[in-house]
Amino acid sequence: MRPDELRDLYRGGRPNDRAKAIQARFMRIARLGIVPIAGVLEVVGRRTGTVSRLPLAVAWYGGHRYLVAMLGPSTNWVRNVEASGGRAVWEQGTRRHVTLVPVPVEQRAPILRRYLLTAWSARPHLAVRWNAPLADFEAVADQYPVYRISRAATGGQALP
Repeated sequence: MRPDELRDLYRGGRPNDRAKAIQARFMRIARLGIVPIAGVLEVVGRRTGTVSRLPLAVAWYGGHRYLVAMLGPSTNWVRNVEASGGRAVWEQGTRRHVTLVPVPVEQRAPILRRYLLTAWSARPHLAVRWNAPLADFEAVADQYPVYRISRAATGGQALP
């Protein structure tokens, strides 16, 4: 798929029907845990209270797993994570209650770079080339929320 076609999948920051179909296929694979760079995030909707599921690419950096919001801070899953205090479920072969810990802007650049090395379909959505110098990533780091996946301290809160 060409970069302009990938961008079209999320015009206005929302997935179109084609993007939803791709996500559904990808989610089946990501849930199994056979792709080490992908999993499924489950988080309670801030308005509906229902669980939403979304396949996401994972950036491994410094021995930790990170999720990146390629569409920025107004992405629905980011708003839901913020509203839930970071409580979520991460499924990657097994289901685990996790806490998504926001990464400070000044620490995001190397994680964003690593993310673009593995999440090729995200490349058209970030305002920096995947092979740009780290300084370029630092310049845009405030535009893309990044969360470290951490085990929930007390087993997490049950999702409906």
